[in-house]
Amino acid sequence: MIWLKKLLGRDDKFFDLLEAGAEEAKASVALFSGFLEAIASGSSAAKLDEFITTRRKEKRIRHLTTEALSKTFVTPLEREDIEALSFALYRIPKQIEKIVERLSIYPGRVPHEAFKRQAELMLQAAEAVAFMVKQLRGGTHIEKIREANDRLQFAEGEADKVMLGLLKDLYHGPYDAKELVILQELFEMVEQAVDRCRNAGNIVVQIVLKHS
Repeated sequence: MIWLKKLLGRDDKFFDLLEAGAEEAKASVALFSGFLEAIASGSSAAKLDEFITTRRKEKRIRHLTTEALSKTFVTPLEREDIEALSFALYRIPKQIEKIVERLSIYPGRVPHEAFKRQAELMLQAAEAVAFMVKQLRGGTHIEKIREANDRLQFAEGEADKVMLGLLKDLYHGPYDAKELVILQELFEMVEQAVDRCRNAGNIVVQIVLKHS
């Protein structure tokens, strides 16, 4: 009966892959918080290797998802939804890696305190996404999804407010034109990471609404 279960798309491989992708996305955000702490302590051990590894794991998961889609006749969720969510999850660690790359080559003193609140909100958003993705396996728990999505939307909204405050301080601070441009870009990149989480969460909501 295993072959019949696979034929009908009722095995758990797609849920396993999506959940693994969500966990890697969350792990990359947690690493970012550790990266900021390393900068604050003056550690020179803040390396890109862990972020690259996480992003590569996510990319591998994405490739396995695409491969599984090509070999499975019937899937537990619509194919385009699985593909869209897989891609949205991949974009989170990819964005985190880009941020860390830029921070690692920034010639000035990194204002780690300015990034701290954004990192906290980013982690809240990533945790909400991971929770939402896990709910897909058990069916359409719309209330649980809505509660998690509310947390996600709150984190995204707070990140926007923090971003505005950071820009205000930046524009009125003792920065030269070069520093201002670089820091503004970095702040925007961090905000975009929260947006990546929001986008993944929106896809989960759309999937659940389709099946509710």
